[in-house]
Amino acid sequence: METCCVVIINDKLCSSLLVIILDTNPIWWGKKRLSGEKLNLTHCVDSVAVLANSHLMLNHKNKLAVIAAHTDHSVFLYPRPPSEHTSPPKAPLDGQFEVFNQVENQLRSEIKKLIASDKQKLDEMFEPVELPSDSLVAGAMCKALCYIHRLGKECPIGETLTSRILIIKGSEDCPSQYMNFMNAVFTAQKQNIIIDACVLDADSGLLQQACDITGGTYLKIPQPLGLLQYLTWVFLPDFEMRSKMTLPPRAQVDYRAACFCHRNLIDIGYVCSVCLSIYCTFSPICSTCQTTFKILGPQKLMKKKKKI
Repeated sequence: METCCVVIINDKLCSSLLVIILDTNPIWWGKKRLSGEKLNLTHCVDSVAVLANSHLMLNHKNKLAVIAAHTDHSVFLYPRPPSEHTSPPKAPLDGQFEVFNQVENQLRSEIKKLIASDKQKLDEMFEPVELPSDSLVAGAMCKALCYIHRLGKECPIGETLTSRILIIKGSEDCPSQYMNFMNAVFTAQKQNIIIDACVLDADSGLLQQACDITGGTYLKIPQPLGLLQYLTWVFLPDFEMRSKMTLPPRAQVDYRAACFCHRNLIDIGYVCSVCLSIYCTFSPICSTCQTTFKILGPQKLMKKKKKI
């Protein structure tokens, strides 16, 4: 009598979500253009588009989102919100996948809208106003975390979603965003979301802390013209594949905190015992929780008793 053996293999479907936060500060990119460097915003957007298409090509279930961190706001470059009126996509080139063509066209069109809106704001102003030299990276991270949470809720039963955030930053750090930035970092750590950082200019202490806390990779690229090579070599593989690769060593992390009074990075300061706010100078009243501290004066000397 013949018997039939049936083997059931439980293969879970897994998809990967990559959220790219791109620094689009016009002040920093304008300085690079005036200085004669060949790395410009157009070259950076092209490199990001190649990285995005490569990520989508690894698995047909992979997902992608690109957020622009601007001077005073953050906006989704891809995908567009469904409520917005979108023009019909351009016909793809011969042999090009439709999704790749859609990603490239949306990135370029949304970047053009950002630049046009900045120019219109400057034209409408009666007096020239100096734009901030930093970008709203903390706000873009909060948007990325909300988007990851929404896709996690919409994920079908039996499918797992792994998410990570890649921050491509060139402008300087803003100490005033320290609290919002660190809250987003600890939220990502709690949700097992990896934060990677690709720094184009000076080192970023905040991004070093974010990568070290969440287990991501921090890289300050030595040659800006090789941005595409660094993106595909270091940041394209997921977290599981990185342990099998030879990647750049971890950078020394600067764990200095920003004071709540002047937003400056300090080495030694005063900490409120109630809300843990940090100050660079002593204050009898905490400006965050309004706690009044008791100042202990010198103890009175006790008179010695005379021996009889």
